[in-house]
Amino acid sequence: MAVRMLMVCVLGTLLCQVWSSAEPHHKEEEFLYPWRNQGKGVVRVKRDWIIPPIRVLENSKQVPEDLVQIKSDKIFTGEVIYKLEGPGVDQQPKNLFEIDDVTGVIRCKRPLDRERYNSFTLKAFALSASGQRLENPTTIEIVVLDQNDNRPAFTQGQFGGSVSEFSVPGTSVMSVSATDADDPMTENAYLSYSIISQESIPPNAVTKTMFGINNETGAIYTRDVGLDREVVKSFRLKLLVADMGGMGLTSEGVAVIHVSDINNHAPQFSPAAYSMSAVENRKDYEIGRVNVTDRDDRGAGNWEARYSISNDPEGNFAIRTDPGSNEGVLTVVKPLDYEARDEHVLILTVENVNRLSNKAPNLPVSSATVVVTVVNENEAPLFREDPIQIVVPESVAPGTLLKSNIAFDPDNSDLRYEISRDPERWLEINRDTGDITAKRTFNMRSPNVRNNIYNAVIKVTDAGGVSTTATVAVTLKETNDFPPQLFPLSGTVCRGAGGRRSGLVLTAVDEDLPPHAAPFTFEMPDDVSINWTVNQVNGTHALLLPLEDLQAGEYAVTVFVSDYGIPVLSAYAQVNVTVCVCDSFGDCKSEAGAVLASSMGISFIALLIIMASIALLLLLLLLAVAMTTCGRRHRIKKGAGLLVGESEDDIRDNVFNYDEQGGGEEDENAFNIDLLWNPHDAPSSPGSYYPGCGIPRGKQPLRRDAPHNLPSPIYPRRPPADPTDIEDYINDGLEAADNDPNVPPYDTALIYDYEGEGSLAGSLSSIASGSSDGDQDYDYLNDWGPRFQKLANMYDPR
Repeated sequence: MAVRMLMVCVLGTLLCQVWSSAEPHHKEEEFLYPWRNQGKGVVRVKRDWIIPPIRVLENSKQVPEDLVQIKSDKIFTGEVIYKLEGPGVDQQPKNLFEIDDVTGVIRCKRPLDRERYNSFTLKAFALSASGQRLENPTTIEIVVLDQNDNRPAFTQGQFGGSVSEFSVPGTSVMSVSATDADDPMTENAYLSYSIISQESIPPNAVTKTMFGINNETGAIYTRDVGLDREVVKSFRLKLLVADMGGMGLTSEGVAVIHVSDINNHAPQFSPAAYSMSAVENRKDYEIGRVNVTDRDDRGAGNWEARYSISNDPEGNFAIRTDPGSNEGVLTVVKPLDYEARDEHVLILTVENVNRLSNKAPNLPVSSATVVVTVVNENEAPLFREDPIQIVVPESVAPGTLLKSNIAFDPDNSDLRYEISRDPERWLEINRDTGDITAKRTFNMRSPNVRNNIYNAVIKVTDAGGVSTTATVAVTLKETNDFPPQLFPLSGTVCRGAGGRRSGLVLTAVDEDLPPHAAPFTFEMPDDVSINWTVNQVNGTHALLLPLEDLQAGEYAVTVFVSDYGIPVLSAYAQVNVTVCVCDSFGDCKSEAGAVLASSMGISFIALLIIMASIALLLLLLLLAVAMTTCGRRHRIKKGAGLLVGESEDDIRDNVFNYDEQGGGEEDENAFNIDLLWNPHDAPSSPGSYYPGCGIPRGKQPLRRDAPHNLPSPIYPRRPPADPTDIEDYINDGLEAADNDPNVPPYDTALIYDYEGEGSLAGSLSSIASGSSDGDQDYDYLNDWGPRFQKLANMYDPR
């Protein structure tokens, strides 16, 4: 059939070429010999030459091949030259066509490929010998006819698709496609699809034909029932595509179809009974795993299991799914109590994450039994409350029971109690029973009591050595322990000339805290003289008044004061009151003043006299001190020569302080340092004299034995508030003095600008000494008199 169609196409092409070739000859005959048309009527002479499309078969082996001859329909006297231009001639692709410039024959020089160029449009020209265009150019269309020279090809090297298991016949699976480079308008590109073979994976799992294909569209569909993913995983189909409706050229391809899973298998426990153990008092840890089997696709939602616990009312356990193994991981989320329950029986159920398919077998939900045995361990004792709250009055009697039954042991072990912290030693605990009793009376003014609460720590230990501590918070309630005290117990009450009387303000204080203190009640006892009364001013003060104008003198008045506590405490207080004469301002004055004058003027004059006397006394004292200082400086100046040892009779009885070693000439208690000032350095200005003495002051010598401009350490300035810190205060001061570079003693040679005129004394510094003690001669000590005899005997070389 294909050979016949090919022959028909070739014959048709040849007939077209013959017709095309005959038509120009006919036209040429009409144009060249017009008289042959006489007798046929009037014939219209054509002005343009028109050539129909020329059809050329591709891949022709008869080359060069004459395609058509062109002639102009005009009569020219001269020579006519024909030219051809366009793609395939002088444009790309070049040299495919040519024209005989004399005869006008157009030839095909090489075989054509329709898949590259399916048509060519050329321009033909008629030119004179001089190259002048004789006529408008004409268009020549060359059409390349298709041959079935291209095989069809699948668009993919391997097609992939999937189909759900248990799909019914006719279910669409996938589509394949192919292309053909031949002319799609011809039979050369008309494709047909087919399945050559079918291979199951695993091999030979299914032998019957399960898939079909639409030969025109390439759609693949199921043909039979029995797709079970648990039996066969996938299929490999070998495909064939052919052109010319299946009668032409062919190509092969491959399609792989996977059987997708549906949830047609419910998970099943394997095994269905488990035994596990769990330690009490622990949580958030794994105690065991349970296993299930599921024939669905591993790792997908149809395979993934979801577990649940059906009989755990207290919520002690939890179960989760291990995503890798699909096992159920059982954990303890709330601590177990061995003493309360030593075994738990759990019922577990399992189902898939995805909903079960209606094609799955109708089976009950799988379940498993897990027996959890609780393992006992030594638990720490537990206090019934922490902190242990105790509320007692501060005046509780020693030995009073404050708290009992404070702890217990979950293992029913024997307990041992002790007090870990009790700063005031107020509490006592029974070692075996844990009863807390008061050891001493409490004191709310203790520094360990804050906001009326005293804290202690109790420790309890079981027989296994496991212990627990708890805080004991003792809340102290204020009690009325102290009676109120009255202040002041002595005072003065003034009476004026006009019979005016003043009172004495009394204050009551109580060591108790509210509400056992103020307000206080002030009263006069019934047996007290009726000459006095007490008036309440406020809750803490009262005014003691005489009821009549009393004579000046001393009076003893008894006052009765009570607090506001429960029970009420009271106290008697004897107030010694001095009644005196009062001036116009209500102030007490002496009897002498009262006798001499009664007006303010006399009191003011007396005050002035007293102040003037004091001022005169101070002035005389200052003059005496100044005269004494002036006379001493004169005596020192006159006897300066004797101070340096020129006379043996100049022996002075002075008290020397030797507790300051290395201070040098800073020790001025024995003599005045002014003797060592250089008299040549005395200033001549009028202000450079000692006040009141007329003796010029020497220039202050520059200290060279002490470092300058060095920072001193910080000395402690404020004395400690607590007497127990006196030792630390003294040590801090000593350390600061030892590290101070600006105070004596200085371990350096003391250099002075001037040591006095005529001084024969040498340096006593061990640092600046140029010789040792063994090189010195101490015979001169015998010449210093009896006072230095002891020193001479100590250094006697004999």
